[in-house]
Amino acid sequence: MTIDNLSSNKCFDGWQQQFAHGSKVLNCKMRFSIYLPPKASDNNKVPVFYWLSGLTCTDENFMQKAGAQRIAAELGMAIVAPDTSPRGEEVSDDQEYDLGQGAGFYLNATELPWANHYRMYDYVVHELPALIESHFPVTNKRAISGHSMGGHGALTIALKNPQRYTSVSAFSPICNPVACPWGEKAFTAYLGEDKNSWQQYDASILMRKANAFLPLMVDQGDADPFLLEQLKPEALKAAAKVSGYPLELTLYQGYDHSYYFISTFIESHLRFHATHLDD
Repeated sequence: MTIDNLSSNKCFDGWQQQFAHGSKVLNCKMRFSIYLPPKASDNNKVPVFYWLSGLTCTDENFMQKAGAQRIAAELGMAIVAPDTSPRGEEVSDDQEYDLGQGAGFYLNATELPWANHYRMYDYVVHELPALIESHFPVTNKRAISGHSMGGHGALTIALKNPQRYTSVSAFSPICNPVACPWGEKAFTAYLGEDKNSWQQYDASILMRKANAFLPLMVDQGDADPFLLEQLKPEALKAAAKVSGYPLELTLYQGYDHSYYFISTFIESHLRFHATHLDD
């Protein structure tokens, strides 16, 4: 698979880059951003921290706003951020921000017209890591994290594939999408009316049934305007008690849903993942 370099910027003695490639899984052209720390080379491959962004975001938001590169350079960790959905004139879309382009929800759609392109689960779990590991000086040791819709994606992907990741974390994740407006709208469109099919993409349901545990941390601001109606971290906490999952969930006073929150605590997430990527 060929990739096209769209930009390269030196950053903390490493390289912040953006690439485009044709995706067979999504049936369209996709972009991703990658940060390679200064110690990354063919003779010194580094582990990868995958970041999944939230509604309306692209591959650029985290790289531009979180301030993660300084710590990643110190820790010797690559960062990969995919786009949040398939995109293009041929890709189905919706006028509302919480469905269609920019709102892929990291699942495999089964309903038309979405099923033609919206297979972000397979893209993130299989196609993108294969591409990254074949084109860049990285190992197959992976951690995964995300924010809001991307937090939902990180949690569900890690819970369904514990053998593929060393650790998982999330900021303000949608913890129980089968029971919140964002999730109900997206799942109905992408997966249909059968709510049984929704459960495979709900972190609280997956955690309740989990029997393989990963190191997992969740940070949530108590001033988040979406906390009660959309995010529902209490459902994840209750699920962890049922299965005994070692969930580390912290509620931070005064913080909201923005990248100000993420940039404040991203260092602790990267250091958390580094301890497990180095094992």
